Amino acid sequence: QVQLVVSGGGWVQPGGSLRLSCSMSARTRPTKLVGWFRQAPGREREFVACIRRDSATTYADSVKGRFTISRDNAWNTVYLQMDTLRPEDTAVYFCAADNGNSIWSARYEASTYGNWGQGTQVTVSS
Repeated sequence: QVQLVVSGGGWVQPGGSLRLSCSMSARTRPTKLVGWFRQAPGREREFVACIRRDSATTYADSVKGRFTISRDNAWNTVYLQMDTLRPEDTAVYFCAADNGNSIWSARYEASTYGNWGQGTQVTVSS
């Protein structure tokens, strides 16, 4: 188990940037994988990006080249830098972490992550 606190988000015009942070604390088990997901109104939650403890990363095709996921050295905080934002990026964004036993091939699946932070709204509009 791990507690996740998300910060960042807000409103930005198309082409703008935002950075989300996911702070991890109160770990009772090691965390190996942290991911970002998003959910727009009327749509299913979808994978955005993930980072493994060894800094391996994966991105959804829709955000590749525009979003960057990173981590601090202590593996306490994971960031999602979002550049060149588009209206279709509007959604509630969630941070999620595994319980240390995830399988890399399942990194795109929400069920891989046993711990979820609160969502933060990202709105991209003019």
